Amino acid sequence: MLHNSSSPRDKEPTELDTLRKWQEERRARRLRGEYESAVLHLSQVINDNIHTPMNISAVRIEGAKNTRSSFLASIVAPAVQRSGDDTEDVPHTLEHVLHTTRHLAAALKKTDIFTSVEVYLDRPRDTTAASGDVDLVFKTRERGRWYLSSSTELGNSEGSASAHARIRNVFGGAETFEAAASLGTQTRRSFRGTLTTPLSASMTAFAELSAYVQDRDLSSYASCTEALRGARAVVRTGTPRTGAHEVAYDAVIRHITALTPTASFSTRQSAGTSLKSALSHTLLYDTRSDPLGLASTSGLYLKLTHELAGGAVLGGDAHHYKVEGEAQVSRRIGDSGVSVSLSAKSGIIYSLAPNGRTLFSDRFQLGGPTSVRSFRANGMGPRDGADSTGGEIFYSLGASLISDIPTKPNWPVKAHLWLNAGRLDNLNRDGSTNSNAGTEGERAPVIPPTFLSTPSISMGLGLIYRFDPVRVEVNFGLPLALSKGEAARRGLGVGVGLEFL
Repeated sequence: MLHNSSSPRDKEPTELDTLRKWQEERRARRLRGEYESAVLHLSQVINDNIHTPMNISAVRIEGAKNTRSSFLASIVAPAVQRSGDDTEDVPHTLEHVLHTTRHLAAALKKTDIFTSVEVYLDRPRDTTAASGDVDLVFKTRERGRWYLSSSTELGNSEGSASAHARIRNVFGGAETFEAAASLGTQTRRSFRGTLTTPLSASMTAFAELSAYVQDRDLSSYASCTEALRGARAVVRTGTPRTGAHEVAYDAVIRHITALTPTASFSTRQSAGTSLKSALSHTLLYDTRSDPLGLASTSGLYLKLTHELAGGAVLGGDAHHYKVEGEAQVSRRIGDSGVSVSLSAKSGIIYSLAPNGRTLFSDRFQLGGPTSVRSFRANGMGPRDGADSTGGEIFYSLGASLISDIPTKPNWPVKAHLWLNAGRLDNLNRDGSTNSNAGTEGERAPVIPPTFLSTPSISMGLGLIYRFDPVRVEVNFGLPLALSKGEAARRGLGVGVGLEFL
């Protein structure tokens, strides 16, 4: 039976529920105090013994049942060697052991094959070890090796059903095999299998081999279907925050087929099979504090891609040099909950073929809810009748004002006011004579004189939903200026994707 106290000694409350809460808080304070005292005591012990002579006798990694010993040794050896860089006249200490422990734990976590990594010091198992030697023991738990998922998606006038499978740590060296298959309305059939493996123990360089099959329905803008059968080999180094590089080789067979009865003459010329053999290099630099670029307070996004296809060495039917660049920056305006975002994208493809022509599959397309808004997907640029033929040079610019919803700053939904501009065109081969041309009178392709002065423009407003890493937009847009034949789209539009203008 609880009784009221007229003179509480520790401010005990009178109500039973309040008393229980008070007791729980007091117990939590006591535990927190004991924990802080233990940490303080441990820190004091370490500081008092930081220069105690100590050597690493062995490193043991427990729980890594599916990981190769040689792979683990390639991670352990560099860290242990760093700890032993001192001269023989300087004895190893507890400080060296702790630094080595930290480096090894970070390296093991970086492989992404362990859910937990715990470490402790143990007496050496080697009977010949000196009195100051210790064993570093890492208790690990590996991630699940198998993953399988399926999903359905709707967006950008397309619906699809897909399945995704992943096998982690395939050969015991942090390799990953992924396979994805999908069926849809525009991408009718798609399959991709990818094997990724690290090239260094520091996990800063990776190699990737992939094979893919894809059938895409292009009838909405080009009156045909494109079938792709290809393979890709990639080497990646670095990180986006310091500059990531990707060197790739692509070999792909493209088949333009299933022409509709209304297909234009240009589309019929493009029909048939072509082989593309190309080398490319991509530089990615991304230091934005917000990966979606909606409200970054610092950093910027840069991406630059070069591609060389064909020639005497690479072969194939596609012969061109292609460059594409992209930049984006966004900043918050004080504490108002409003941010401004600026983005730009541009590219050019220059034919290296004797006839000076580029292939339809290699040309740029522009327009759509993730590109220049209020234009139909791939609805901008040169056309032949109702078909888009693609272009050899383009630019697109975007400015956005993004605001929190009033009284709901933490909502993932943001208001959005935007202005877009862009132009897609072909290089002009009726320009000035190229003095370096092999044949007298041969014309060099030049940028059309109206390329920069006559952009297509649109503006609008809408809502953005953050669903990391995917961004969803619902916009009402209005085209303000467009070139002859371009397919504009006034009214509501929905965009789903990873990258937006």
